[in-house]
Amino acid sequence: MAKQKRIYVCNSCGTTYGKWMGQCEACGEWNSLTEEASENMPTGLGKSASAKGAIIELSSLKGEDEPLPRMGSKIGEFDRVTGGGLVPGSAILIGGDPGIGKSTLLLQAVSNLARNGISTVYISGEESVAQVRMRAERLDLADSPVSLASETNLRDILATLSKGKCPDVVVIDSIQTMYADTIESAPGTVAQVRTSAQELIRFAKKRNVCVLLVGHVTKDGQIAGPRVLEHMVDTVLYFEGDRGHQFRILRAVKNRFGGTDEIGVFEMSDLGLKEVPNPSALFLGDRDGDVVGSAVFAGMEGSRPMLVEIQALVAPSSLGTPRRAVVGWDSARLAMVIAVLDARCGLGLGAYDIYLNVAGGLKISEPAADLAVAAALISSLSGDPITGETIIFGEIALSGEIRPVGQADARLKEAEKLGFTQAFIPSKMKYKNAKMKTAELNQLIKLVDIIAPNLE
Repeated sequence: MAKQKRIYVCNSCGTTYGKWMGQCEACGEWNSLTEEASENMPTGLGKSASAKGAIIELSSLKGEDEPLPRMGSKIGEFDRVTGGGLVPGSAILIGGDPGIGKSTLLLQAVSNLARNGISTVYISGEESVAQVRMRAERLDLADSPVSLASETNLRDILATLSKGKCPDVVVIDSIQTMYADTIESAPGTVAQVRTSAQELIRFAKKRNVCVLLVGHVTKDGQIAGPRVLEHMVDTVLYFEGDRGHQFRILRAVKNRFGGTDEIGVFEMSDLGLKEVPNPSALFLGDRDGDVVGSAVFAGMEGSRPMLVEIQALVAPSSLGTPRRAVVGWDSARLAMVIAVLDARCGLGLGAYDIYLNVAGGLKISEPAADLAVAAALISSLSGDPITGETIIFGEIALSGEIRPVGQADARLKEAEKLGFTQAFIPSKMKYKNAKMKTAELNQLIKLVDIIAPNLE
């Protein structure tokens, strides 16, 4: 009998090697390679493949299809992120840091679905049935007709779900704890995660069942396991938040049945997660008067306008290399804004320690925040506050030019609703809202003249 070939697979990125290595060359992780048996995959279909294949039916792009049915959980923020509700036959992957509230959110969602007559099953591979019941009692969900189980064997789970009438919604918490007995490696390895997810997704498509998979994340915030896992599912959601804040953000980074970059905002309380209908007012907090180094940014998260406070602190540095600390924004983007302020406006920020924070634990990736960040830096350097009723948005070019951004009407309308009366925006922007006083800027130096006219 021929000796079975062994391979080494990285648990972080899924890269395979012929021999063991201390560090994965693809992702840079240390001690992440595990030994597995090489899968006996066929190398091709053979010479007569075309003669044995069945003819498939081709159709045109134009056609009439029925709208996708949706199962609403009556949690507005959750339904918003999923595109209006859960779609039968879909696979949803939810990732987040430990203790952030993934299991709590899903238990609340399936309990609401069960109360609406939708058959739901919650299978936990990390907690016992008694532990799940304790959480349900704490959240006042014990009377919901949700079927519970604690199991990690994939074969037993699929056999149980296939017996009799299939449920409408199934929660697997988590995919890293599932194991298939056909794979020799331990649960959580690349082969086990890939195989388990593939079988569960096949079951979801075949039986028209919505499957929600909970995924662990790495220290970098990415879902653990092979990257192909995110390609296999229909929707990928990230549950974000800082344990120092009570706010939690559910963000869609992939959705075949809805828009991407949509977010849902929740607040953690003693009775679980409560949705926040007006996140702009929440992230602005209790702003008392005009504060030096503070600017309000009118951003967009998917189709939702959101106002958030950006705080900056510019302090003299005694170090040869000044500090740069950023929370909630891209540090490379901050370095670019500082360089433009130095080169085009002559502020000389390179000799100062700079700290930047996005209030409320929100993470911003939109280039439209450039102008608000620059305004907060100018205000902190000069000591002149920005008027509290002012919002700011716009993208900064390396030449010092302020470029237009999209969806200006939605940003201005949200600001007006919250009582803001003035806006610093890029010039040559098309917008219909004429009730607010707007200062249209085409160069960054004009923003310096408005905020700190006496700054040398």
